[in-house]
Amino acid sequence: MLNDPWIAALVALFLWWFSTGVILMVVKYADRRGPRFGQILCIAALPIFLLGVYGIWISADGTDPAGAYHAFLSALALWGWIEMAFLTGAITGPNRLACRDDIPEWERFIRAWGTIAYHEMLLTATLAGIWLYTQGAENTFGFWTFAVLFFARVSAKLNLFLGVPKINTEFLPSALAHLPSHFRIAKMNWLFPISITALTFAVACWLERIYSASTVGDVVGFALLAAMTALALLEHWFMVLPLPDEKLWRWMIPAPKPTPKEKTIRTEDAHGL
Repeated sequence: MLNDPWIAALVALFLWWFSTGVILMVVKYADRRGPRFGQILCIAALPIFLLGVYGIWISADGTDPAGAYHAFLSALALWGWIEMAFLTGAITGPNRLACRDDIPEWERFIRAWGTIAYHEMLLTATLAGIWLYTQGAENTFGFWTFAVLFFARVSAKLNLFLGVPKINTEFLPSALAHLPSHFRIAKMNWLFPISITALTFAVACWLERIYSASTVGDVVGFALLAAMTALALLEHWFMVLPLPDEKLWRWMIPAPKPTPKEKTIRTEDAHGL
């Protein structure tokens, strides 16, 4: 049954939905106990990252459907741990201050980069490591899974920086309360059509590879990639369409209680670099 490309696509959809909800739930739990707890939690969850490394290693020569699933899950384990480390505030960037309004665009970009610099460096190093190891390997689905997530996330962050109509900050923890000040609300930006076109083209490429695949393992692997890329495309559309996407994960995180006073965010003059 798992050899069916439609089943593989549904598996990718479920893992995207469920793993995102689990990470948000864990991050919310850590947020209630302070930044130190988030750091301890990331250290305790480090075996997940190590399992991802091990999974990429042992699945590199697997050409059957099990190898494709194994590589896909391993890439998700690596990605999930890094995202949890970011959302708990354990690995972010040197700039933890809100952005002022009276600064030039180039400085705003430097400040925004400072909020995520360490996180982006870790993602880039992980992507490079997977690429170096899987070069010439029979199974490269782990690399391509991580690459899709990496470039889609870079595209999403740039679109948030340049400006989109809808920005959902409901699930941001207190450790990242300064991030929305680096975002911008706008009707459209020049990058968004390029991002949508590139992701749509990537989905079409994966679908074509499913059609021309010569083994069941390749069919499953490309189906997983097509589904994950389509979900990345959907997440981009969530930034411009008035859809209540936050309800997708309300099953794990209850609606926040209204508070009479919001936390004050510091805006000192510091680049963080």
